[in-house]
Amino acid sequence: MTRSKSKHDSNGHCRIVLTGGPGGGKTTAGDLFRREMGEEVVMVPEAATMVFSGGFPRVSQTEAIHAAQRAIYHVQIHLEEAVMAQHPEQILLCDRGTVDGAAYWPSGPEGFFEDIGSTLERELARYDAVIFFESAAVGHMSIEGGNPIRNESLEQAVKLDRKLRDLWSQHPKFMLVPHNPSFFKKISFGLAVLDGMVSELGCQEKRKKKR
Repeated sequence: MTRSKSKHDSNGHCRIVLTGGPGGGKTTAGDLFRREMGEEVVMVPEAATMVFSGGFPRVSQTEAIHAAQRAIYHVQIHLEEAVMAQHPEQILLCDRGTVDGAAYWPSGPEGFFEDIGSTLERELARYDAVIFFESAAVGHMSIEGGNPIRNESLEQAVKLDRKLRDLWSQHPKFMLVPHNPSFFKKISFGLAVLDGMVSELGCQEKRKKKR
């Protein structure tokens, strides 16, 4: 089984996860922050989108879900490694992280971590911080965002949001970006949280010291 490296093995990188239920705005916030910061930041794209848009079947049979989540987990691991190798000095913003699969596992998180040969604690330790964008479904608003692989109903999105939050909130540096009827205000708050977290972690100082 692939064993996850901790953040202390990440060659000095700051690695921050942007996660949350479907339709939370995390991808939008990450892209805007990357544009603002320029070459200081690089995005690690969402592994699930890559897997499903590449032709992996997204169906409801238990074994098919298991296969999909295993594939997403391993793509996530190696995708982060590839981006780190390509951008050895940048701050990594991960569009979701390795813990996400536990929320989708039919028998619950324990089954997921047992299957991949890891633990929640080990997976959380991969990342320096977690910023959680609460799903718009919590406020009974549409989660349509132009992502063709998204197929959750509002009820399913709310349940996923809660499961993901229960898992990720155990990280010592967890920050919540709550639902707001104004998407602009939500994203503005999320960007402020992200900027503050980068400063708190000293990511830019770490980058300068490596030069």
